[in-house]
Amino acid sequence: MNNINQFDWIDFYKEFANTLLQYKNNRGILIEKVEKIYELTCIYMPTLERNRKLIDIDPFTIFGLFNKSSMTIDNRNKIISTVANLFDIKAPIPTSFDGIPLLNNQNATYYYFIDERDEDDIDTLWALYESALIYANDSSSKNTLTLSRYFDLVINKKGNGNSKITMGLYWIAPTHFLNLDQRNTWYIYESGEIPNDLVKSLPMVEDKIPSSKYFEIVDKLGAFLRSDQSELKNFMELSFEAWRYSEEVNRQKRAEKKQSKNRAKGAALADDDIETIHYWIYSPGKGAKIWDECYDNNIMAIGWDAIGDLRGYNSKDEIKQVMNKYYDPSRSYIHSACATWEFANEMKPGDIVFAKNGMHLIIGRGVVKSDYIYDSERKEFKNIRKVDWTDRGEWECSRQSPMKTLTDITSYTDYVDQLNLFFEGEALDDIETVETVYPQYNKAKFLESVYIDEKSYNTLVSLVETKKNVILQGAPGVGKTFAAKRLAYSMMGVKNQNRVMMVQFHQSYSYEDFIMGFRPSENGFELKHGVFYDFCKMAEIDSDNAYFFIIDEINRGNLSKIFGELFMLLESDKRGVELQLLYADEKFSIPENVYIIGMMNTADRSLAMLDYALRRRFAFYELEPAFESDGFKEYQHKLNNAKFDKLIECIKNLNLIIKKDETLGTGFCLGHSYFCDLDQVEDNELDLALTRLVEFELIPLLKEYWFDDTDMVIEWSNNLRSAIQ
Repeated sequence: MNNINQFDWIDFYKEFANTLLQYKNNRGILIEKVEKIYELTCIYMPTLERNRKLIDIDPFTIFGLFNKSSMTIDNRNKIISTVANLFDIKAPIPTSFDGIPLLNNQNATYYYFIDERDEDDIDTLWALYESALIYANDSSSKNTLTLSRYFDLVINKKGNGNSKITMGLYWIAPTHFLNLDQRNTWYIYESGEIPNDLVKSLPMVEDKIPSSKYFEIVDKLGAFLRSDQSELKNFMELSFEAWRYSEEVNRQKRAEKKQSKNRAKGAALADDDIETIHYWIYSPGKGAKIWDECYDNNIMAIGWDAIGDLRGYNSKDEIKQVMNKYYDPSRSYIHSACATWEFANEMKPGDIVFAKNGMHLIIGRGVVKSDYIYDSERKEFKNIRKVDWTDRGEWECSRQSPMKTLTDITSYTDYVDQLNLFFEGEALDDIETVETVYPQYNKAKFLESVYIDEKSYNTLVSLVETKKNVILQGAPGVGKTFAAKRLAYSMMGVKNQNRVMMVQFHQSYSYEDFIMGFRPSENGFELKHGVFYDFCKMAEIDSDNAYFFIIDEINRGNLSKIFGELFMLLESDKRGVELQLLYADEKFSIPENVYIIGMMNTADRSLAMLDYALRRRFAFYELEPAFESDGFKEYQHKLNNAKFDKLIECIKNLNLIIKKDETLGTGFCLGHSYFCDLDQVEDNELDLALTRLVEFELIPLLKEYWFDDTDMVIEWSNNLRSAIQ
């Protein structure tokens, strides 16, 4: 194992841990130092209390300030360097953080907000922290007993689970405590890298593991690591190897999935290689007859045993044909084939499953923990996945459930929200979520796919960073929508779609859709949050990272009406300023880390000009047809098609005519995006694709442009057709 720099964090973390203990009874000064960290780094402080008035804090949460999953390397370095200065830490500042367990940004405090926590919650966290440091210096039975008592008290607090508590202990004393986050647990119990006889002797990791079982795992695994049998010699090496190996496995899985799935839709929006959590509704047999078995054994199971291992089929259609063969040939089996295919191939660890009985009764909720398994030893329902069932009971749902055995309901956001409300504040708070590794995305990748030069890109980024609100405007087909998400991802450095939201404005779009308003419900009307409100609240929690709200067709909406009282808050220097909301007794602000990118089509003559007051709150960037750009020329060269080349020359000449037309102008020129993605078309289909483009996209557009000039339409329609003959 290569140990260069990978553990240089340990000395710093240990020294800081001992220094922090000095503030146990001096937490006022500690809070002042925390606030100073964010003042000096110019980083927006995360929400550590609901009203942002910090009155108490625990040491684990302070460690979490620079150990969060989506924190940028730059911000992490800024915070940890400032910590070193403020707390006079002599140990060298770490240069590598690989393998250090990280908190989920959405659950980054070890306590609940003041109106939701018990009076002694933070004191108990300090007691656990102190007893852990004492134990690390002297592992006597007395100190072990004290530590165990506080361990059990803390882990059973609402919102705390195995991952959170054990990673906190690992941060402060990694030589004595084993981190049981998702990666380590998988590596120990499922990777096959730890001897099977040892794994079988270890207690299973429960939802909230008691201290007795935790220390049994620590003792047995520690003894193994110190023995000659193991190449890994301590918990730090194990944690690093679990990180390294899981990264390797994840890369392989992503590559396999990328090769096997249809990427056309995702590629168009730059989302083709992003993994997201999906929500599923599942029926554990007819009348939920196997629910008890599923719950007791932490599995979900489906039937169709006669068709065998589902991994043997290459498509839904293959499954459907075999179902027809082995079961009733008169049935279509479309839904059944879809459900079995998704169960085997599309569901993934980390997805959320709601179990149902009938049309309206929800009986449980859980988290998928394994890939598909075909268990030939079972008498029936041989197709299984491991599931951590976190909730069991009966919840009546007004909305009718799908009839399929298994249905992906992710896109039905209202339905998902309704189901999640049943479990709000319950056991799911304690679930260790599967850590998502987002694909990297930078300026170079942006310039590869978006046909603008580096100077223009730098200008555009600078506008977004300083103004915070930018509108991409231009002619039809210049790639405004194509560029918007890619711009966001390039500025984020990763393709994290959770931090990017896209909506489309229209003439009926309202403040109630955007911010909040009263909506019909079963009991009359109820106040519901809009998309921008929810997005801002999510960004507020994750203040270390940039969030991008993208608005397509921004000039189609009545912006003054949609933004309402938030009109003023759009200004870059008003971010973080609070205003009273129209419909609620609540003050609201647009966080500093929220950026707005709008798109507008300058050829849309049916719409009124943007409100002038709003115009001054946005920077406007013109995207132009990029036929002469290096990127498009390279694309054209690789396509190597004479008809395509003639068509592009024809379009260039057409654009010159459009520019000179007094009723049209530059804003009506045809953009390059009409002609992109043709490299994905088979060679023998390219002629047909060009014909369809000309006949069904370009010529209808010319008819709209020159609706009162038939001769011009005929002339240029003939020119376009001739180019591809």
